[in-house]
Amino acid sequence: MGRRAVDTRKYNKIGTRRMFGRILIVFFLIIIGTMILVGRILFLNKDKGNAYEKRVLSQQSYRSNEINYKRGDITDRNGNKLAISRKVYDLVLDPVLILTKNTKGEEDFVEPTAAALKKVFGISEEKFRKIINKNSGIQYYVMQKYKGLSKDKVKKFRELAEKNKKIKGVTFDERYERYYPYETAASKVIGFCSKENIGIWGIENQYNEQLSGENGRRYGYFDSNLELVETVKEAVNGNSVVSTIDVNVQGILERHMREFQERVGSLNMGCIIMNPQNGEIYAMSSYPEYDLNNPWELSVVYSDKEIKKMEDEEKSVALNQIWRNFCISDAFEPGSTYKPVTVAACLDEGVTNPKRGYVCDGFQQVAEHKIKCTGFSKGGHGTINICQSLMESCNDVMMQLGADLGGAKFLNYNKDFGFGQKTGIDLPGEAAGGVFTKDTLHSVELATSSFGQGQTVTMIQLAAAFSAVINGGNYYEPHVVKEITSESGALISSKDNALVRKVITESTSDKIRNYLYKTVEEGTANPAAVPGYEIGGKTGTAEKHPTGRGNYLLSFAGFTPVEHPKVMIYVVVDEPHVKDQAHSIYATEFSSKVMKEILPLLGIYQSDDIKKKDKTKATDIKIPSTREVPKGGFSDEEYKVAISN
Repeated sequence: MGRRAVDTRKYNKIGTRRMFGRILIVFFLIIIGTMILVGRILFLNKDKGNAYEKRVLSQQSYRSNEINYKRGDITDRNGNKLAISRKVYDLVLDPVLILTKNTKGEEDFVEPTAAALKKVFGISEEKFRKIINKNSGIQYYVMQKYKGLSKDKVKKFRELAEKNKKIKGVTFDERYERYYPYETAASKVIGFCSKENIGIWGIENQYNEQLSGENGRRYGYFDSNLELVETVKEAVNGNSVVSTIDVNVQGILERHMREFQERVGSLNMGCIIMNPQNGEIYAMSSYPEYDLNNPWELSVVYSDKEIKKMEDEEKSVALNQIWRNFCISDAFEPGSTYKPVTVAACLDEGVTNPKRGYVCDGFQQVAEHKIKCTGFSKGGHGTINICQSLMESCNDVMMQLGADLGGAKFLNYNKDFGFGQKTGIDLPGEAAGGVFTKDTLHSVELATSSFGQGQTVTMIQLAAAFSAVINGGNYYEPHVVKEITSESGALISSKDNALVRKVITESTSDKIRNYLYKTVEEGTANPAAVPGYEIGGKTGTAEKHPTGRGNYLLSFAGFTPVEHPKVMIYVVVDEPHVKDQAHSIYATEFSSKVMKEILPLLGIYQSDDIKKKDKTKATDIKIPSTREVPKGGFSDEEYKVAISN
C-alpha cells in the first residue's frame, strides 16, 4: 500500500511539469505574435501611414452646415430697392486637412495655402501657421476677422486654388447681409434687421414671416484624393414686399424736414403724405431719420460727449427713441384739424346747414366753465356760417355744433372716424390715443372735444379720418405695403381693397372740401396755397398741457385737387424752437413747399386756368343773422337775442 502511494505523487509532479511547460510555450508564442504585429504596425505606419490616414479621412463626413436663405427685398411702389440682401462670404479653415502629410511625412498643403491666403487676403504665414497648429484637431475654424468678404476676393482665391491643387482646407461659407441703398430714406417705415436676420421695427418686423425663407443644408466629404464632394439641399428664399412708399417723394419730404430743423427746429416733427382714395402712404417721416445700415449710431441726435456719459441702459432707451415712429406711436391733442370731423358729422345728421348762422361772442358758457374762442381777443367772430367757422377756426361755433349733435352721436362718429382705436396700419408700435366714453363725456368734455381739445389722437388716426372727410366719406385702412410677391415675381397677396366702412355721405364730403378750399384761399390756412393748384386744408394750433407755458403743437391737414383729391398731407410741428410758438404758419408754409415739389412727381400738374368748383366767397353767403358783435363780446341777454335771430 505504501508503494502505491509513492507512485501516485510521482505521477502528479510529472503532470504538473508538463502543464507548466505547455503554458510557457503558449505565453512565448503570444509574445512572439505580439512583437510581429507591433513590428508590422510600425512598418505600415512608417511606409504607408499617410495613405491610410487619407483613406480614413475620406470615409469621415467633412461637415454638415446650413445654407442661409436670402431674405426678400423691400421695394418702393416704382420698383426701387429700399432693402436688399447682399451675398457675402466668411473665410473657413480646415487645419486637419491642411496639416495632412504625404508618404514621406511632409506637409504638402501648408506653404501653398499660406501663400495664397497672403496674396489674396493679406494673412501673414506666421499668423496662419499659428492658427492651424493651435487648432490642429479641428476641421472647421472660422476666421472672425475675415467675415463678410466680397465676391471678387473669393473668386480670386478660388482661381488660385484651381491652378494649384495643393491649396487645400480653405472654404467660404455663404450668407446674406441686409443692405439699405437709400440709407436714411423712410427708416422709421422700413425698419432694420438683427444679425440673426430677424426684422426689427417697421416693415422688416411687421412682415418678417413673409420676408423670411428656409435655410438649406450642405453635406460634404473627401474622396480618396482628398477632393471635397458635396451634396446640397438648396435654401428657400423669402418673398419680396412692394411698399406704397415713393422714394422720390420720401426724399423730398426728408430734405425739407431736415432744412426746417436746421432753420427753426422743434421738439418733434412728423409728416404723412398719402392717397386719400385708398389709404396708400406715399411718404412718412418723423425727424430725425437714422441710417438703416448703422441703426445703432447715437450721433444722429447726441454729441460724443453725451454718448460717453451714457450707461448701457441709457443708450438702449435713447436708441429706441430714435427708432420710434412719431407718426404712429405718439398721441396728442389735435386742435383745429379735428374741426372738419365735427362739421361733417353735424351736416350728415342734419343738425346744421350751409345757410345757418351762428353767433360767436368770444366764448361759450358750459356748465360752470367759460370756454374762450380763438377770436376772443377781437370780441369774437361775430355772426358766421359753418364755412366761415372753419375758415376762421372758430371754437365757439364748434361748441354749439357739438351741443346740437349730442354726446351719443358725437361718440358714434368719433368711433366711425377711427379715433380711440388703432387704425390697423401695417407697422409695429401703433398707439390708440385717448377719447372720452359714454360715462366720461359730459358737457364740458363734449364742448372741448368738438374743437380738438381734451381727447388725444395719433397722426395716422387724424390722417385716415381727414381722408375719409374729403374722399367722399369712405374710411380706408392706412397701409404702407401694396403687395407681396415671390422670388420669381408671382403675386402672393395684395391690398387692393382697404375700405373699412362708409362714415359720411358724398354730399357732406363735397361741402367740406369746398369749405376747406376756401379756408386756404381766404382763411387761416392761406400760407399753404401752392401757385397753380387748388389746395384745401385746415390748420391746427393746440396749446399743450400744462397750459400757460407757451408750448404749442402746430399742424396742417391739406389736399389736392379739390374735386377729386389724390394727395393728402398732414404736418405736425411739436414745440417749434421759437419764442412765440402759437402760429400755424410753420406747418402751412412747410406743406406748401413740399407739395409744390411732390405733386408733379405724382402726376398732378399746375394749371394756368384753374376751374374753381365754387367761386363764391364765404363772406358772400347770406345767413339769417347779420348783427355785428360789439367790442368785448355780447352780454348774456344780447347773446340769447342773437341766437334767436
